Amino acid sequence: MALNSLRDRVRAAVTPTVPVDGTVQELAEGAQSAPSDRMHEAAQGETGEVVDLVATWLGRYGDEFTKALPSHMDAVSFLACVRRVLPDLVQCTPASLLQALLACARFGLLPDGRHAVITREGNVASFVPMAQGYVELMYRSGRVGSVHVGLIHEADEWSYEPTAPAPLDFVHKPAVTLPKKDRGPVVLAYAFCWMTSGARSQVIVLSREDAEEIRDEYSAAYQRAKEAGSDDSFWHTDFDRMWAKSTLRRLHKVVPLSAELVALAKVDDAGDAGEVQVVHTPAEDVQLLADAVAAHEAAEASQEPAAPAGPARLRRKQPQRTSRAHRKQEWARSGEAGRRDQTRHLDRKGRRKGGRR
Repeated sequence: MALNSLRDRVRAAVTPTVPVDGTVQELAEGAQSAPSDRMHEAAQGETGEVVDLVATWLGRYGDEFTKALPSHMDAVSFLACVRRVLPDLVQCTPASLLQALLACARFGLLPDGRHAVITREGNVASFVPMAQGYVELMYRSGRVGSVHVGLIHEADEWSYEPTAPAPLDFVHKPAVTLPKKDRGPVVLAYAFCWMTSGARSQVIVLSREDAEEIRDEYSAAYQRAKEAGSDDSFWHTDFDRMWAKSTLRRLHKVVPLSAELVALAKVDDAGDAGEVQVVHTPAEDVQLLADAVAAHEAAEASQEPAAPAGPARLRRKQPQRTSRAHRKQEWARSGEAGRRDQTRHLDRKGRRKGGRR
């Protein structure tokens, strides 16, 4: 059976019924078993036995990565970047690792820590796009000319007046001449973009309190780490970057989106919730694009209530106009019908029936 969509290829790769050779079976047994100190030590070095084993196994799926990657990226450079992060991922199950990497390849993002990250929670690998990854996909949409994401420190000079015309509504002048310790803590994060048409989007501004509310309400990974008493989620280890990423997620609500950006957000949400990250097929991308356009049009629609509809106006029905020839034909037919009707009441001698003879 031909595997045309990436969804089918992912399922085929991770389904246990797919035949595997001894090397891949050995990898699966080693990665799914309880981690040992010896395996962990071997995995720390780039030339470690376990890292080489995982890299060799991933090389068997080179064709699948080539099909998933966009045209401007090749599988060799992508897998070379993956190899640098394998020491932290060799304890993941092969199925989750392959699925996370294929999802990363589908969006053309390198797992380099800036564009995307492959995280490990227990023995499950997940694909997590970072702020720079969202920016990269916004540029690829062809509608965005430039994206600006920034953090405002306490000592920076800034002003925000939403009712003023762009670009006078928002000004940020970082105090870059001051040492980092003198700039003070971050007080705001913002994001906006200039469109290729020359228009500028709305400026999204989030305070620390806003970011904490987003974290507490939407980040399942943060809640799981909090319940487990650990501090290894991204909201724990890199709060400012997740803060900036949240501004970009909010920015998507006020700028035209591509189907790829909508799919990225859905995969990002699934990974954060601990669900299976299955990338979308081209047919689903069409529906995602339609949803994105509908959401953008709804956001841009006027908020004023519609004017009440007045009573329907009654129109006088106009008589149907006919031609003179048509009227002559109607008159001829009516005269002939009248003569036939009169003939029915006459006898053979031309007298009326029922009259005197």
